[in-house]
Amino acid sequence: MESIAPLWLWVVFVVFVVAALFVDFVVLRKQGSHAVGVKEALNWSLIWVGLSFVFNALFWWAVKDSTGSTALANEKSLEFLTGYLIEKSLAVDNIFVFLVIFSYFAVPAEFQKRVLMIGILGAIVLRTVMILVGGWLISEFHWLLYVFGAFLVLTGVKMWWAAGKEASLADNPALRLLRRVLPVSKDFDGEKFFTVEHGKRIATPLFMVICLVGLTDVIFAVDSIPAIFAITQDTFIVLTSNVFAILGLRAMFFLLKAAADRFHLLNYGLALILVFIGSKMLLIDIFKIPVAVSLGVVFTILAITMLWSSRTSAKA
Repeated sequence: MESIAPLWLWVVFVVFVVAALFVDFVVLRKQGSHAVGVKEALNWSLIWVGLSFVFNALFWWAVKDSTGSTALANEKSLEFLTGYLIEKSLAVDNIFVFLVIFSYFAVPAEFQKRVLMIGILGAIVLRTVMILVGGWLISEFHWLLYVFGAFLVLTGVKMWWAAGKEASLADNPALRLLRRVLPVSKDFDGEKFFTVEHGKRIATPLFMVICLVGLTDVIFAVDSIPAIFAITQDTFIVLTSNVFAILGLRAMFFLLKAAADRFHLLNYGLALILVFIGSKMLLIDIFKIPVAVSLGVVFTILAITMLWSSRTSAKA
């Protein structure tokens, strides 16, 4: 698991993530339970995106300073940007599933922020482990790239066919398993995960939501993490681009929640992105598609799909 990033930049990254989470949790505690509006979500989205670009600029400077090569610094920062954009776009699919979960359990708007914050914390830990293990496996077994590539292509095809269909949790096996293992109360008890009912301590629906959000992120990480390995095998770039995309997930959720109907065709674009990234991975030893081309393709697909979605929703 090699990385071009110097050790001090790893330390800066860890300190930054811990500080960002601390500030977010402190702000959350001071604000208390409340429904997040579009303005607040937009402000936080801009902050997270801005911080990601600042970190990428620091990464560019660190590579240039340690190697003396501007061209290499440009290439590595472009890899970060491409990985970040891919993760951001694939996170949209997570968000649509989160919307279904919140709707199914009728989670009050004022509780959704806390659920997402805890989900983000769990996602960072789980994805870090998956990325480190995945990086080691790829460095030891190069042929796994072909397995990942084929998996992404098949996932993209499956996502295309499933796009536009109504998602449902009624027959979800994970939900059925959780209900068998955990007795659950019928009503929420504020933001508590457990409550006492008839003298017995049982889980609340909010705890079920937390579990499903965590399971959903693990499932989607299986798709998104191989997608970044198609762009770069540098563990630092894979990890940092992934984590920065996750940090802005909560704010992006509330933005897309307000505009879900306007981007109803976005899953078709995400399916095409997965097929493209999977194909890039399958061709890696035959023809290496430049990172700038990959970034352009991903950006173009997203732009066309969002524009198409806006126009068709406007006509409807």
